[in-house]
Amino acid sequence: MLYTAGLASIGLSAAAWTASLKYERAGIDRADRWGIFVGQWAPALFALGAALRIEETREEIPQEFQRMEREMRAPAGAPA
Repeated sequence: MLYTAGLASIGLSAAAWTASLKYERAGIDRADRWGIFVGQWAPALFALGAALRIEETREEIPQEFQRMEREMRAPAGAPA
């Protein structure tokens, strides 16, 4: 969900820039600030998504290593 939100914020950044340029009389400087402000959300959302993915899989990794270790120690014809 956070990766999707990051991608959406990139599109929202372009939309904010366009809307600010079109509907506000402040000029391109304000439009640039809106676009950059919203565009900076994307890296934070991507980083949060990566951190959550790491946290969610952290417990699974040692279990996978333990299973692989048992399989390697078992004799060739024995069930794992």
